[in-house]
Amino acid sequence: MTAITYEHIKTCKQSGARLGIVHTPHGSFETPIFMPVGTLATVKTMSPEDLLDMNAQIILSNTYHLWLRPGADIVEEAGGLHKFMNWNRPILTDSGGFQVFSLSKLRDIKEEGVHFRSHLSGEKLFLTPEKAMHVQNALGPDIMMAFDECPPYPAEHKYMKASVERTSRWAERCLEAHGREEDQGLFGIIQGGEYEDLRRQSAKDLVSLDFPGYAIGGLSVGEPKDVMNRVLEYTTPLIPEDKPRYLMGVGSADSLIDGAIRGVDMFDCVLPTRIARNGTIMTSQGRLVVRNATFARDFRPLDENCDCHVCQNHSRAYIRHLIKCNETLGLRLASYHNLYFLLNLMEQVRQAIREDRLLDFREEFFEAYGFNKPNAKNF
Repeated sequence: MTAITYEHIKTCKQSGARLGIVHTPHGSFETPIFMPVGTLATVKTMSPEDLLDMNAQIILSNTYHLWLRPGADIVEEAGGLHKFMNWNRPILTDSGGFQVFSLSKLRDIKEEGVHFRSHLSGEKLFLTPEKAMHVQNALGPDIMMAFDECPPYPAEHKYMKASVERTSRWAERCLEAHGREEDQGLFGIIQGGEYEDLRRQSAKDLVSLDFPGYAIGGLSVGEPKDVMNRVLEYTTPLIPEDKPRYLMGVGSADSLIDGAIRGVDMFDCVLPTRIARNGTIMTSQGRLVVRNATFARDFRPLDENCDCHVCQNHSRAYIRHLIKCNETLGLRLASYHNLYFLLNLMEQVRQAIREDRLLDFREEFFEAYGFNKPNAKNF
């Protein structure tokens, strides 16, 4: 029996979006869902209690960063990520591939794997599909990701074709090296950039390997939103209906809704915590930069339509003061609100699917958020 199973609950009659539940060894989570990112075994400035309080049902950690610090052996000795970070709900780890390709300026891609230098020490490192599996098996998440190549955007068709073929071969090696199939599910990653023929080839290759779930990679890397939506429209139907579909690295409010409409079940992104550290707040009326002087005497909550404990107890003026003074509490409060906002947004998306009205919800949300205005700014 596979460690990860998907249970389909309902398809929205209006949009085609799907409502489901993913079952894991550390509990189940509802989909569509947004997953907060805890790169170094912590969602920045958030405690596990904070995450439980906002009902984060699953979080992410990063294989590459934890391999370098503190080391997979230390996490394994602690009893795995769940015990190490005191989190007893599901955890997903990425393979480290994206970090190798994005953080290392000097890298050499070979069939065996990737030679690169640590972004911390400059030390020469070598990451292979087998090593990525070994590290993730030691970390012990519920869901692991196959090691793939993350091509830049834009990339020529010829380069992308070779990359897709290599990713497919690496996926086979990942399956062979996976040592804990009974309690860890391994997802394959569909690549292919903006090229429909390559997305179809990648999906065909990976579906033939029968992974318990599939990610769509290589999006939200600089391409226009309409390109991402077009790719999703022809890619998600290629994934078996009884398997979870995960769109990697996407966390803007509009893309979460648009992705769900196109059949995506799982999303993740560092966006809510990253922009919070710059004083940027997600609200039901659009983006609010609380650092701005205009909020110095604004004693309203960050979002008057939000029921999170930050909005119930603290003002824009106070949070602005904290952030301007580099007080950690300001970062915590802004981060908590932004994470709560996206988790609550996905609960609203799930409810709209239950009521067969997700397209109506999209229109209402976009109108309030300002996405329908000319030259509307997005995150």
